Amino acid sequence: MKNYEATTEIDQLNGQSLENYEAVFGGALVSGNDSNFDEVRQLWNRMIDKKPGLIAQCSGVHDVIQSVIFARENNLKVAVRGAGHNVAGNASIDDGLMIDLSNMRTVMVDPKKKTAIVQGGANWGDVDRETQAFGLACAGGVVSDTGVGGLTLGGGLSWFRRKAGMSIDNLIGADMVLADGSYLHASNFENQDLFWALKGGGGNFGIVTSFHFKLYELGPEVMMAACLYPRSEAEKAMKFWIEFTKDLPDEVSSDCIHWSIPEHPAFPPELQGQRVTGLAAMYFGSPQEGEKLLQPLREVANPLLDLSGIIPYTAVNKMFDPFLVKGTLNSYWKSLYVQDIDDDLMHLLINKANQAPTSQCLLSIRNLQGAISRVSEDATAFGDRSARFLVSIDTMWAEDSDNERCIDYTKNFFTELQNYSNGQVYFNFNSDMSGSDDLAGDSYGGNYQRLIDIKTKYDPDNFFRINANIKPKS
Repeated sequence: MKNYEATTEIDQLNGQSLENYEAVFGGALVSGNDSNFDEVRQLWNRMIDKKPGLIAQCSGVHDVIQSVIFARENNLKVAVRGAGHNVAGNASIDDGLMIDLSNMRTVMVDPKKKTAIVQGGANWGDVDRETQAFGLACAGGVVSDTGVGGLTLGGGLSWFRRKAGMSIDNLIGADMVLADGSYLHASNFENQDLFWALKGGGGNFGIVTSFHFKLYELGPEVMMAACLYPRSEAEKAMKFWIEFTKDLPDEVSSDCIHWSIPEHPAFPPELQGQRVTGLAAMYFGSPQEGEKLLQPLREVANPLLDLSGIIPYTAVNKMFDPFLVKGTLNSYWKSLYVQDIDDDLMHLLINKANQAPTSQCLLSIRNLQGAISRVSEDATAFGDRSARFLVSIDTMWAEDSDNERCIDYTKNFFTELQNYSNGQVYFNFNSDMSGSDDLAGDSYGGNYQRLIDIKTKYDPDNFFRINANIKPKS
Protein backbone atom coordinates (compact mmCIF):
# COMPACT_ATOMS: atom_id res chain seq x y z
CA MET A 1 0.00 0.00 0.00
CA LYS A 2 1.41 3.39 -0.93
CA ASN A 3 1.91 6.15 1.60
CA TYR A 4 -0.91 8.55 2.38
CA GLU A 5 -0.44 11.38 -0.11
CA ALA A 6 -2.04 14.23 1.88
CA THR A 7 -1.80 16.83 -0.86
CA THR A 8 -5.08 18.70 -0.51
CA GLU A 9 -5.28 22.05 1.30
CA ILE A 10 -8.34 23.20 3.22
CA ASP A 11 -9.16 26.02 0.82
CA GLN A 12 -9.34 23.51 -2.03
CA LEU A 13 -12.07 21.46 -0.38
CA ASN A 14 -15.50 20.93 -1.78
CA GLY A 15 -17.84 23.21 0.18
CA GLN A 16 -20.34 20.43 0.81
CA SER A 17 -17.67 18.23 2.38
CA LEU A 18 -16.75 20.94 4.86
CA GLU A 19 -20.41 21.62 5.64
CA ASN A 20 -20.98 17.94 6.34
CA TYR A 21 -18.01 17.93 8.73
CA GLU A 22 -19.26 21.02 10.53
CA ALA A 23 -22.69 19.43 10.93
CA VAL A 24 -21.35 16.42 12.84
CA PHE A 25 -18.55 18.16 14.77
CA GLY A 26 -19.40 19.00 18.38
CA GLY A 27 -16.51 21.30 19.24
CA ALA A 28 -15.26 24.49 17.60
CA LEU A 29 -13.70 24.72 14.13
CA VAL A 30 -11.24 27.61 13.92
CA SER A 31 -9.83 28.96 10.64
CA GLY A 32 -7.65 31.86 9.57
CA ASN A 33 -10.77 34.01 9.23
CA ASP A 34 -11.51 33.80 12.96
CA SER A 35 -10.30 36.50 15.34
CA ASN A 36 -8.91 33.94 17.77
CA PHE A 37 -6.96 31.99 15.14
CA ASP A 38 -3.51 33.26 16.14
CA GLU A 39 -4.22 32.63 19.81
CA VAL A 40 -5.50 29.10 19.21
CA ARG A 41 -2.67 28.05 16.86
CA GLN A 42 0.09 29.25 19.20
CA LEU A 43 2.31 26.46 20.50
CA TRP A 44 4.69 26.56 23.43
CA ASN A 45 7.75 27.12 21.21
CA ARG A 46 7.39 30.64 19.81
CA MET A 47 9.66 29.81 16.87
CA ILE A 48 7.01 27.44 15.47
CA ASP A 49 4.82 29.65 13.28
CA LYS A 50 2.71 27.15 11.35
CA LYS A 51 -0.73 28.10 10.09
CA PRO A 52 -3.16 25.19 9.84
CA GLY A 53 -5.90 25.43 7.26
CA LEU A 54 -8.35 24.41 9.98
CA ILE A 55 -8.11 23.71 13.71
CA ALA A 56 -10.58 21.15 15.03
CA GLN A 57 -10.99 21.78 18.74
CA CYS A 58 -12.42 18.40 19.73
CA SER A 59 -14.90 18.10 22.58
CA GLY A 60 -14.67 14.32 22.83
CA VAL A 61 -13.91 11.02 21.13
CA HIS A 62 -16.70 11.50 18.58
CA ASP A 63 -15.02 14.65 17.29
CA VAL A 64 -11.66 12.92 17.03
CA ILE A 65 -13.16 10.08 14.99
CA GLN A 66 -15.00 12.47 12.69
CA SER A 67 -11.83 14.51 12.19
CA VAL A 68 -9.80 11.49 11.14
CA ILE A 69 -12.54 10.40 8.73
CA PHE A 70 -12.83 13.93 7.30
CA ALA A 71 -9.07 14.16 6.78
CA ARG A 72 -8.89 10.78 5.06
CA GLU A 73 -11.84 11.44 2.77
CA ASN A 74 -10.36 14.75 1.69
CA ASN A 75 -6.69 13.79 1.53
CA LEU A 76 -5.63 16.31 4.17
CA LYS A 77 -2.36 16.54 6.03
CA VAL A 78 -2.92 16.04 9.76
CA ALA A 79 -1.16 17.10 12.95
CA VAL A 80 -2.34 16.10 16.43
CA ARG A 81 -2.16 18.50 19.33
CA GLY A 82 -2.44 17.62 22.98
CA ALA A 83 -1.20 20.55 25.07
CA GLY A 84 1.10 21.82 22.28
CA HIS A 85 4.25 21.79 24.42
CA ASN A 86 6.41 19.68 22.10
CA VAL A 87 9.56 21.65 21.27
CA ALA A 88 9.70 20.30 17.70
CA GLY A 89 6.32 21.79 16.88
CA ASN A 90 4.81 18.51 15.66
CA ALA A 91 1.44 19.57 17.05
CA SER A 92 0.82 21.88 14.10
CA ILE A 93 1.04 21.88 10.33
CA ASP A 94 0.79 24.44 7.53
CA ASP A 95 -2.43 24.34 5.48
CA GLY A 96 -3.66 20.98 6.80
CA LEU A 97 -5.92 19.93 9.68
CA MET A 98 -4.84 20.29 13.29
CA ILE A 99 -6.78 17.82 15.44
CA ASP A 100 -6.70 19.69 18.74
CA LEU A 101 -7.40 17.80 21.99
CA SER A 102 -6.59 20.71 24.29
CA ASN A 103 -10.21 21.06 25.46
CA MET A 104 -10.27 17.38 26.48
CA ARG A 105 -8.67 17.71 29.92
CA THR A 106 -10.75 15.62 32.32
CA VAL A 107 -8.86 13.64 34.98
CA MET A 108 -10.79 10.92 36.81
CA VAL A 109 -9.10 9.42 39.88
CA ASP A 110 -9.99 6.14 41.55
CA PRO A 111 -8.42 6.53 45.02
CA LYS A 112 -9.14 2.93 46.03
CA LYS A 113 -7.45 1.37 43.01
CA LYS A 114 -4.86 4.18 42.90
CA THR A 115 -5.42 4.75 39.21
CA ALA A 116 -6.39 7.69 37.01
CA ILE A 117 -7.94 8.09 33.57
CA VAL A 118 -6.58 11.20 31.88
CA GLN A 119 -7.91 12.70 28.65
CA GLY A 120 -5.42 13.31 25.85
CA GLY A 121 -5.47 17.11 26.04
CA ALA A 122 -4.70 17.38 29.77
CA ASN A 123 -1.45 18.74 31.11
CA TRP A 124 0.44 17.55 34.15
CA GLY A 125 -0.89 20.41 36.24
CA ASP A 126 -4.38 19.02 35.67
CA VAL A 127 -3.20 15.58 36.79
CA ASP A 128 -1.35 16.87 39.87
CA ARG A 129 -4.35 18.89 41.00
CA GLU A 130 -6.77 15.96 40.86
CA THR A 131 -4.46 13.22 42.15
CA GLN A 132 -3.11 15.26 45.06
CA ALA A 133 -6.68 15.67 46.32
CA PHE A 134 -6.32 12.03 47.37
CA GLY A 135 -2.65 12.13 48.40
CA LEU A 136 -1.65 10.44 45.15
CA ALA A 137 0.75 11.30 42.34
CA CYS A 138 1.42 10.18 38.78
CA ALA A 139 4.91 9.78 37.34
CA GLY A 140 4.59 12.65 34.90
CA GLY A 141 6.39 15.82 33.88
CA VAL A 142 8.41 18.49 35.69
CA VAL A 143 6.69 21.53 34.15
CA SER A 144 3.00 21.75 34.95
CA ASP A 145 1.74 22.84 31.52
CA THR A 146 3.55 20.05 29.67
CA GLY A 147 1.03 17.84 27.91
CA VAL A 148 0.30 14.36 29.23
CA GLY A 149 0.03 12.88 25.74
CA GLY A 150 3.30 13.93 24.14
CA LEU A 151 5.41 13.40 27.24
CA THR A 152 3.99 9.95 27.96
CA LEU A 153 4.24 8.58 24.43
CA GLY A 154 7.88 9.68 24.29
CA GLY A 155 8.83 8.13 27.64
CA GLY A 156 8.25 10.62 30.46
CA LEU A 157 10.74 11.59 33.20
CA SER A 158 9.31 12.81 36.51
CA TRP A 159 10.86 14.00 39.75
CA PHE A 160 10.47 10.46 41.13
CA ARG A 161 11.57 8.62 38.01
CA ARG A 162 14.15 6.48 39.82
CA LYS A 163 11.45 5.21 42.18
CA ALA A 164 8.58 4.66 39.71
CA GLY A 165 10.31 4.42 36.35
CA MET A 166 9.21 6.42 33.35
CA SER A 167 5.66 7.56 32.64
CA ILE A 168 5.28 4.71 30.15
CA ASP A 169 6.12 2.21 32.91
CA ASN A 170 3.04 3.41 34.78
CA LEU A 171 0.71 3.35 31.80
CA ILE A 172 -1.85 0.55 32.26
CA GLY A 173 -4.09 1.26 29.28
CA ALA A 174 -4.92 3.66 26.45
CA ASP A 175 -8.08 4.49 24.49
CA MET A 176 -7.28 5.29 20.87
CA VAL A 177 -8.57 6.42 17.50
CA LEU A 178 -6.66 4.75 14.68
CA ALA A 179 -5.81 5.97 11.20
CA ASP A 180 -8.96 4.39 9.72
CA GLY A 181 -11.21 6.13 12.28
CA SER A 182 -11.80 3.02 14.39
CA TYR A 183 -11.66 3.13 18.19
CA LEU A 184 -10.05 0.62 20.53
CA HIS A 185 -8.48 0.04 23.92
CA ALA A 186 -4.87 -1.08 24.25
CA SER A 187 -3.42 -2.70 27.37
CA ASN A 188 -1.57 -5.80 28.48
CA PHE A 189 -4.80 -7.71 27.80
CA GLU A 190 -6.06 -6.13 24.57
CA ASN A 191 -4.10 -5.19 21.47
CA GLN A 192 -0.89 -5.94 23.33
CA ASP A 193 1.37 -5.23 20.37
CA LEU A 194 -0.02 -1.72 20.00
CA PHE A 195 0.23 -1.11 23.75
CA TRP A 196 3.90 -2.12 23.66
CA ALA A 197 4.53 0.30 20.78
CA LEU A 198 2.86 3.21 22.58
CA LYS A 199 5.44 2.92 25.34
CA GLY A 200 8.05 5.11 23.70
CA GLY A 201 6.97 4.95 20.06
CA GLY A 202 5.43 8.42 20.08
CA GLY A 203 2.36 9.48 18.13
CA ASN A 204 3.01 7.12 15.24
CA PHE A 205 0.13 4.72 15.79
CA GLY A 206 -2.99 6.78 16.45
CA ILE A 207 -4.57 9.43 18.66
CA VAL A 208 -4.73 8.53 22.35
CA THR A 209 -7.93 10.06 23.68
CA SER A 210 -7.44 8.76 27.24
CA PHE A 211 -4.48 7.43 29.20
CA HIS A 212 -4.92 5.03 32.14
CA PHE A 213 -2.21 5.39 34.80
CA LYS A 214 -1.06 3.73 38.00
CA LEU A 215 -0.66 6.19 40.90
CA TYR A 216 1.54 6.41 44.00
CA GLU A 217 1.03 7.68 47.53
CA LEU A 218 3.01 10.92 47.71
CA GLY A 219 2.63 14.35 49.27
CA PRO A 220 1.16 16.72 50.02
CA GLU A 221 4.70 17.84 50.91
CA VAL A 222 8.09 16.56 49.78
CA MET A 223 11.69 17.53 50.34
CA MET A 224 13.20 19.38 47.38
CA ALA A 225 16.87 20.37 47.28
CA ALA A 226 17.62 23.25 44.91
CA CYS A 227 20.98 24.92 45.36
CA LEU A 228 22.49 27.39 42.87
CA TYR A 229 26.28 27.69 42.92
CA PRO A 230 28.33 30.30 41.03
CA ARG A 231 29.59 28.97 37.70
CA SER A 232 33.13 29.28 39.00
CA GLU A 233 32.28 26.29 41.20
CA ALA A 234 30.87 24.22 38.29
CA GLU A 235 33.64 21.61 38.26
CA LYS A 236 33.52 21.11 42.01
CA ALA A 237 29.72 20.87 42.00
CA MET A 238 29.60 18.45 39.08
CA LYS A 239 32.30 16.17 40.45
CA PHE A 240 30.50 15.99 43.76
CA TRP A 241 27.12 15.33 42.14
CA ILE A 242 28.41 12.61 39.81
CA GLU A 243 29.91 10.76 42.78
CA PHE A 244 26.95 11.49 45.09
CA THR A 245 24.48 9.90 42.67
CA LYS A 246 26.36 6.59 42.44
CA ASP A 247 24.88 4.96 45.53
CA LEU A 248 21.67 6.87 46.16
CA PRO A 249 18.46 5.00 46.97
CA ASP A 250 15.75 4.95 44.32
CA GLU A 251 13.82 7.50 46.38
CA VAL A 252 16.16 10.25 45.13
CA SER A 253 15.97 11.65 41.59
CA SER A 254 18.31 14.51 40.80
CA ASP A 255 19.52 16.93 38.12
CA CYS A 256 22.56 19.07 37.51
CA ILE A 257 21.79 22.21 35.52
CA HIS A 258 23.90 24.98 34.01
CA TRP A 259 21.82 28.12 33.63
CA SER A 260 21.70 31.84 34.31
CA ILE A 261 19.54 33.23 37.10
CA PRO A 262 16.47 34.56 35.27
CA GLU A 263 15.50 38.21 35.17
CA HIS A 264 12.39 37.60 37.20
CA PRO A 265 10.97 39.13 40.41
CA ALA A 266 11.37 35.75 42.12
CA PHE A 267 15.14 36.35 42.26
CA PRO A 268 17.16 39.17 43.89
CA PRO A 269 17.92 41.87 41.30
CA GLU A 270 21.64 41.80 42.03
CA LEU A 271 21.83 38.09 41.14
CA GLN A 272 19.78 38.14 37.96
CA GLY A 273 21.79 37.17 34.89
CA GLN A 274 24.59 35.47 36.83
CA ARG A 275 25.67 32.10 35.46
CA VAL A 276 25.11 29.26 37.90
CA THR A 277 25.44 25.52 38.26
CA GLY A 278 22.47 24.11 40.09
CA LEU A 279 22.02 20.84 41.95
CA ALA A 280 18.40 19.79 42.36
CA ALA A 281 16.85 16.66 43.82
CA MET A 282 13.53 15.41 45.16
CA TYR A 283 13.03 12.72 47.78
CA PHE A 284 10.17 10.25 47.44
CA GLY A 285 9.07 9.59 51.02
CA SER A 286 9.26 11.26 54.41
CA PRO A 287 10.25 14.92 53.90
CA GLN A 288 12.26 14.84 57.13
CA GLU A 289 14.28 11.82 55.98
CA GLY A 290 14.77 13.48 52.61
CA GLU A 291 16.03 16.66 54.24
CA LYS A 292 18.84 14.74 55.96
CA LEU A 293 19.76 12.70 52.89
CA LEU A 294 19.87 15.66 50.52
CA GLN A 295 21.74 18.02 52.86
CA PRO A 296 25.16 17.33 51.22
CA LEU A 297 23.88 18.82 47.95
CA ARG A 298 23.55 22.13 49.82
CA GLU A 299 27.10 22.13 51.19
CA VAL A 300 29.30 21.65 48.12
CA ALA A 301 30.42 25.30 48.18
CA ASN A 302 28.98 28.68 49.14
CA PRO A 303 25.72 28.91 47.16
CA LEU A 304 24.47 32.08 45.56
CA LEU A 305 20.97 30.87 46.38
CA ASP A 306 19.60 27.94 48.33
CA LEU A 307 15.96 27.40 47.41
CA SER A 308 15.72 24.04 49.16
CA GLY A 309 12.96 23.12 51.55
CA ILE A 310 9.92 21.03 52.33
CA ILE A 311 7.30 22.23 49.85
CA PRO A 312 4.04 20.98 48.29
CA TYR A 313 4.56 18.36 45.59
CA THR A 314 2.43 20.47 43.25
CA ALA A 315 4.89 23.35 43.74
CA VAL A 316 7.82 21.13 42.71
CA ASN A 317 6.26 20.63 39.28
CA LYS A 318 5.69 24.38 38.92
CA MET A 319 9.21 25.51 39.76
CA PHE A 320 10.17 26.15 36.13
CA ASP A 321 6.75 27.38 34.97
CA PRO A 322 7.46 31.15 35.30
CA PHE A 323 10.54 30.86 33.07
CA LEU A 324 9.06 28.63 30.36
CA VAL A 325 5.86 30.48 29.54
CA LYS A 326 4.07 29.46 26.36
CA GLY A 327 4.86 31.57 23.31
CA THR A 328 7.55 33.74 24.95
CA LEU A 329 10.81 32.12 23.82
CA ASN A 330 12.22 30.55 20.68
CA SER A 331 13.55 27.08 21.43
CA TYR A 332 15.76 24.51 19.76
CA TRP A 333 16.69 21.43 21.80
CA LYS A 334 18.80 18.33 21.30
CA SER A 335 19.51 15.49 23.72
CA LEU A 336 21.63 12.37 24.07
CA TYR A 337 22.01 9.59 26.62
CA VAL A 338 25.50 8.97 28.03
CA GLN A 339 26.63 5.92 30.00
CA ASP A 340 28.69 8.01 32.40
CA ILE A 341 30.42 11.38 32.74
CA ASP A 342 34.22 11.29 32.92
CA ASP A 343 36.48 14.32 33.29
CA ASP A 344 36.66 14.92 29.53
CA LEU A 345 32.89 14.99 29.12
CA MET A 346 32.45 17.07 32.26
CA HIS A 347 34.83 19.72 30.93
CA LEU A 348 33.07 19.69 27.55
CA LEU A 349 29.72 20.26 29.24
CA ILE A 350 31.02 23.10 31.39
CA ASN A 351 32.85 24.77 28.49
CA LYS A 352 29.80 24.54 26.24
CA ALA A 353 27.58 25.89 29.01
CA ASN A 354 29.94 28.84 29.34
CA GLN A 355 29.59 29.48 25.61
CA ALA A 356 25.78 29.53 25.73
CA PRO A 357 24.57 32.21 23.29
CA THR A 358 21.86 33.65 25.58
CA SER A 359 21.05 33.78 29.28
CA GLN A 360 17.89 31.71 28.78
CA CYS A 361 19.85 28.64 27.60
CA LEU A 362 19.60 25.68 29.94
CA LEU A 363 21.91 22.66 29.96
CA SER A 364 20.17 19.97 31.96
CA ILE A 365 21.76 16.67 33.03
CA ARG A 366 19.38 14.11 34.55
CA ASN A 367 20.49 11.21 36.71
CA LEU A 368 18.64 8.05 35.61
CA GLN A 369 18.90 4.33 36.43
CA GLY A 370 17.05 3.09 39.50
CA ALA A 371 13.65 1.70 38.49
CA ILE A 372 14.16 3.02 34.96
CA SER A 373 17.08 0.71 34.22
CA ARG A 374 15.41 -2.37 35.69
CA VAL A 375 13.02 -2.51 32.70
CA SER A 376 14.50 -4.68 29.97
CA GLU A 377 15.25 -3.22 26.55
CA ASP A 378 12.54 -5.23 24.79
CA ALA A 379 9.84 -4.78 27.45
CA THR A 380 8.77 -1.45 25.92
CA ALA A 381 9.31 0.25 22.59
CA PHE A 382 11.52 2.80 24.32
CA GLY A 383 14.55 0.53 24.10
CA ASP A 384 17.81 0.61 26.02
CA ARG A 385 17.53 1.92 29.60
CA SER A 386 21.12 1.42 30.74
CA ALA A 387 22.40 5.02 30.49
CA ARG A 388 23.26 6.70 33.74
CA PHE A 389 22.61 10.23 32.48
CA LEU A 390 20.55 12.15 29.95
CA VAL A 391 22.12 15.36 28.65
CA SER A 392 19.63 17.87 27.27
CA ILE A 393 20.76 21.00 25.41
CA ASP A 394 17.76 23.29 25.92
CA THR A 395 18.70 26.35 23.88
CA MET A 396 16.23 29.22 24.26
CA TRP A 397 16.29 32.87 23.24
CA ALA A 398 14.06 35.92 22.94
CA GLU A 399 15.07 37.61 19.68
CA ASP A 400 14.35 36.19 16.21
CA SER A 401 17.62 37.71 15.01
CA ASP A 402 19.42 35.11 17.15
CA ASN A 403 17.77 32.11 15.47
CA GLU A 404 20.68 31.02 13.30
CA ARG A 405 23.31 31.58 15.98
CA CYS A 406 21.40 29.62 18.61
CA ILE A 407 20.50 26.73 16.32
CA ASP A 408 24.09 26.43 15.12
CA TYR A 409 25.33 26.38 18.73
CA THR A 410 22.96 23.53 19.57
CA LYS A 411 23.83 21.46 16.50
CA ASN A 412 27.58 21.89 17.03
CA PHE A 413 27.24 20.99 20.72
CA PHE A 414 25.19 17.92 19.80
CA THR A 415 27.80 16.81 17.27
CA GLU A 416 30.56 16.97 19.88
CA LEU A 417 28.38 15.20 22.43
CA GLN A 418 27.85 12.29 20.06
CA ASN A 419 31.45 11.25 20.69
CA TYR A 420 30.37 10.25 24.22
CA SER A 421 27.10 8.51 23.33
CA ASN A 422 25.79 5.50 21.43
CA GLY A 423 23.48 7.84 19.54
CA GLN A 424 20.29 7.28 21.51
CA VAL A 425 18.21 10.45 21.86
CA TYR A 426 15.23 11.30 24.03
CA PHE A 427 12.65 12.29 21.44
CA ASN A 428 10.74 14.56 23.84
CA PHE A 429 13.80 16.83 23.96
CA ASN A 430 14.64 16.76 20.27
CA SER A 431 13.80 19.55 17.85
CA ASP A 432 14.48 17.60 14.67
CA MET A 433 15.59 14.23 13.37
CA SER A 434 19.03 15.36 12.25
CA GLY A 435 22.05 13.72 13.82
CA SER A 436 23.05 10.37 12.41
CA ASP A 437 21.96 8.67 9.21
CA ASP A 438 19.44 6.68 11.21
CA LEU A 439 18.56 8.53 14.39
CA ALA A 440 15.44 6.43 14.99
CA GLY A 441 17.32 3.19 14.45
CA ASP A 442 20.11 4.26 16.82
CA SER A 443 17.58 5.24 19.46
CA TYR A 444 15.22 2.26 19.31
CA GLY A 445 17.95 -0.29 18.72
CA GLY A 446 16.69 -3.85 18.47
CA ASN A 447 13.08 -2.68 18.83
CA TYR A 448 13.09 -0.66 15.63
CA GLN A 449 12.07 -3.42 13.24
CA ARG A 450 9.24 -4.49 15.54
CA LEU A 451 8.01 -0.89 15.62
CA ILE A 452 8.05 -0.79 11.82
CA ASP A 453 5.94 -3.96 11.75
CA ILE A 454 3.39 -2.53 14.19
CA LYS A 455 3.29 0.77 12.32
CA THR A 456 2.61 -1.17 9.11
CA LYS A 457 -0.22 -3.07 10.80
CA TYR A 458 -2.03 -0.09 12.37
CA ASP A 459 -1.07 2.80 10.05
CA PRO A 460 0.06 1.21 6.78
CA ASP A 461 -0.01 4.40 4.72
CA ASN A 462 1.60 6.66 7.35
CA PHE A 463 -1.44 8.83 8.02
CA PHE A 464 0.18 9.89 11.31
CA ARG A 465 3.53 11.19 10.06
CA ILE A 466 3.99 14.59 11.71
CA ASN A 467 6.10 13.17 14.54
CA ALA A 468 9.42 11.44 15.11
CA ASN A 469 8.28 9.26 12.28
CA ILE A 470 8.54 5.50 12.02
CA LYS A 471 7.83 4.70 8.41
CA PRO A 472 5.73 1.64 7.54
CA LYS A 473 6.91 -0.93 5.06
CA SER A 474 6.20 -0.06 1.45
